[in-house]
Amino acid sequence: MKAAVITFPGSNCDRDLAVAFKAAGAEVVRIWHKDTSLPKDIDVVGIPGGFSFGDYLRCGAIAARSPIAQAVIAHAGRGGYVLGVCNGFQVLTETGLLPGALMRNAGLKFVCKSVDLRVETTDSAFTSGWSRGTIASVPIAHHDGNYTADADLVARLKAEDRIAFTYMQNPNGAVADIAGILSENRRVLGMMPHPERCIDPAQGGTDGSVLFRSLMTALVAA
Repeated sequence: MKAAVITFPGSNCDRDLAVAFKAAGAEVVRIWHKDTSLPKDIDVVGIPGGFSFGDYLRCGAIAARSPIAQAVIAHAGRGGYVLGVCNGFQVLTETGLLPGALMRNAGLKFVCKSVDLRVETTDSAFTSGWSRGTIASVPIAHHDGNYTADADLVARLKAEDRIAFTYMQNPNGAVADIAGILSENRRVLGMMPHPERCIDPAQGGTDGSVLFRSLMTALVAA
């Protein structure tokens, strides 16, 4: 597996994401936001957490219009895999690769702690390593993680089994407790929690490593 990790001005989890991909066995290349193309043999693009462009305008809005964004959209259009974590999830909604929006936390405060997530589907390369209903402990660190969508969209996400993770105890007001969703082709995952921050016992847990191993296994099998 070959992974590309993008860095924007203000990204602060790009190295963590690269380390997580490498720990799962991937070859990782680093991509700067002003690059206009991805290497041809990239399997998965990782869009990291942080505060791209200082979260000016809207979180992820400026990053979604960076030169590299069009290459990521094209990669997804060809059936390539994309993982957006925290600010990366915000970027994915701003590009239109995922529906809905990430709004200010209901409590109007930055939230930084570990939370319990319920795995809602195993029908994706990202989640196939778990069993449905598994509880995973994963850190969050965000101010605008309140996933917002109208009733029709939520109903469609549920009907199409595209809700990847939900919060056991909702920390931000997200509709239907949604912590992560999949694209229609199930190859784009956006999630607010940080699986790359729990891949080693030294980090306090390893639940996040399942996601990266699952993706590696699926791509090697393919």
